[in-house]
Amino acid sequence: MARQFRRRTIPLWWQRIFLALIDAGAWAAALATAAWLRYEFDFDEIDRPGLLMMTAVAVAVVWITGTATRTYGGRYAAGSLDEALHLARVAIVTALVLFALDVVLASPPVPRSVPLTAALLALALSLGARLVVRGHSARKARPDLSSARRAIVYGAGARGRELVRGMLVGAAGATLPVALLDDDPAVRHHRVCGVAVRGTGARLAAVACETDAQLLIIAFPYPDPDRMRSILAVAKQAELQVKILPPLTEQFLPWTRFSDLRDLNVADLLGRQQIDTDLESIAGNLTGRRVLVTGAGGSIGSELCRQIHKFAPSELLMLDRDESALHAVQLSIHAEARMDSPNVILGDLRDTETILGVLLDRRPDVVFHAAALKHLTVLERHPEEAWKTNVLGTMGILEAARAAGVSRFVNISTDKAANPRSVLGRSKRIGERLVADAAAKTDGTFLSVRFGNVLGSRGSVLSTFAGQLAAGHPITVTHPEVTRFFMTVPEAVQLVIQAAAIGSSGEALVLDMGKPARITDLAEMLMAISGHHTKIVFTGLGKGEKLHEELFGAGETDHRPIHPAISHIRVPALSAETVLATSAELGAPRR
Repeated sequence: MARQFRRRTIPLWWQRIFLALIDAGAWAAALATAAWLRYEFDFDEIDRPGLLMMTAVAVAVVWITGTATRTYGGRYAAGSLDEALHLARVAIVTALVLFALDVVLASPPVPRSVPLTAALLALALSLGARLVVRGHSARKARPDLSSARRAIVYGAGARGRELVRGMLVGAAGATLPVALLDDDPAVRHHRVCGVAVRGTGARLAAVACETDAQLLIIAFPYPDPDRMRSILAVAKQAELQVKILPPLTEQFLPWTRFSDLRDLNVADLLGRQQIDTDLESIAGNLTGRRVLVTGAGGSIGSELCRQIHKFAPSELLMLDRDESALHAVQLSIHAEARMDSPNVILGDLRDTETILGVLLDRRPDVVFHAAALKHLTVLERHPEEAWKTNVLGTMGILEAARAAGVSRFVNISTDKAANPRSVLGRSKRIGERLVADAAAKTDGTFLSVRFGNVLGSRGSVLSTFAGQLAAGHPITVTHPEVTRFFMTVPEAVQLVIQAAAIGSSGEALVLDMGKPARITDLAEMLMAISGHHTKIVFTGLGKGEKLHEELFGAGETDHRPIHPAISHIRVPALSAETVLATSAELGAPRR
C-alpha cells in the first residue's frame, strides 16, 4: 500500500519549546563565535562574565519578541520566506539592544562589533535549523516513490509549480510528480522542489517511458484544440490517464489544489476561452432584488438559479411546469427540497392567466425567461407546439411583466433566430421582436440574449452522442461538414446574467463563440476521450436544418460597445397585435 500522509504527533507546547531552545542556542553560539573571531581566536581575551550577561539579555529579548509576535505559536510555516523575514527583524532588534548596552555601560561586556556580527550568525543558525526541520517534514510527507502513482505535470508556470509543491507534501495522497514539461525554452533546465523540467511536449512519450508515469496533468489554461488532441493521442499510446487543471475562471478560486483536477472533456478540446464577467455590475443588479426564472428546471434555467442564488437576491422565484425538475433544482441550491416553499412555483407558461396572477402577486424586479421548446426536429413535426410555447407563451409573460412593473426582462434566444429557416428559429425570432416591442412600451429594460448550442444541456448533441456510444450504437451525424457554435452551460448562464447588467432595452446580445466546430470532429473527440470507438453514420440534413449556423441575420451588424466578446444588435419591434393578426404569414400553424 502507498504510504499515507503522517500527521505530526509532537505536542504543540513541545514544538514551541523546541523552537525557543533553537533560537537561544543560536544566539549563545553566535555571540561566543563573534567574540572569539574579534579577539583573533584567543579565548583568554574574552570577558566571560560579560559574554554570559550579553547572552542572557539576547535570549531574553528573542524570547520576549518571539512570544509577543507568536513566532513560537505556529504563526509562520517553518523555513518559509515569511519566517525568514521575521527572524531577520528579530535579529536586528536584538543586535540593537545589545549594542545599546555596550554603549551605555561604562565597561562594555563585549566589543561593540560583536552584537552586529552575532546577529548575522544567529540568523543563519536559527534559519538553518528551521530549514532542516522543514526538509525532514517534507520527506516524511512525500509519497513513497515505490508505491505512489507517478505523474507528469505539463505546464511549469505558476499554477503548475504550485501543484507540484502541493503534491510533494502529500496533498495529492499517493500521487508523486516525477517530471515537468513545458514548451517555453526559458524554463528548459528549471527544477521545482527537485522535480526537473525534462523538455517540451514533444518529449511526452519518451518522458513517460523514462519515468514509468501513469498520469498526465495538464496545468496550462485554454490550450489550442489541435494541440490538445495531439497530446491526448500521445497520452493514449503511452497509457497515461489524463487530468486537467481548470482555469481559475472556472474555479472562482485564487489558488490551486489537487482536488480541482478533473477529467478531460470535449469543451477542453474545443479550445475556447470563456468570457470574463463583471461580477460587480452583476451583483448590483441582482443583490437584494426579487428575481423570477421561467423554465427554472431546464439545463439553462437551473444553472441560472444556482448562479443567481450566489448574488443573494431578496427572493429567487423558480417557475416551471415540471415538478420533478423544480425538486431537483431546489435540492441543488439548498441541499433540501421542501416543495412547500413559496419560491417554488408550479405553472405552465401557456396558461396566461396563471402567469399574470403569479407576476402581479409576487412582483419580481428581474425576470429571466428561459422557458421554451428547443428541439428543432421535433418542432418541425409539431409546429403548433412551438407557436403555443415560444410565441404565445413569450407574449403572455411579456404582458404580465409589463403589468407587474418588471424593471429588467431578459429573454433567452438562439442563434437559429438569425436568418431563421426552421420552426424553432422563426418562433424564437418572433420572441426577440416581441421583446423589442415591449421595450418600446415600458420604462424597464427588456432585451434578448442569443447563443449557440450548449454542451451538456439536456438533449444536446453531446449527450446524444454519449448515449449512442455507451449503448454501442453508431453515432449519427447529419452531414460530414455540418458545423455549430458551442458554449458550456456556465458560460451561457454568465452571458445571460451579464446581459441583465450591460444590455440596453430592445437589444439582442450575441456572444463571440469563436470558430464553429464540425460535428464530426466533436464525435471523434468524444470517442478519443472515452477510449471507445464506433461508426459515424451520416443521415442527411433534416427539414429546417442549416449546414452552417449564423450569429447575425441580414442587416444586423457586429457592434461591441461595452464588452469585447459581446455584440449588441438592434431588433425591430413586432407588436402582439400584429403577431395575432398576421399569424399565418409569420409561420403560425394552421388550425
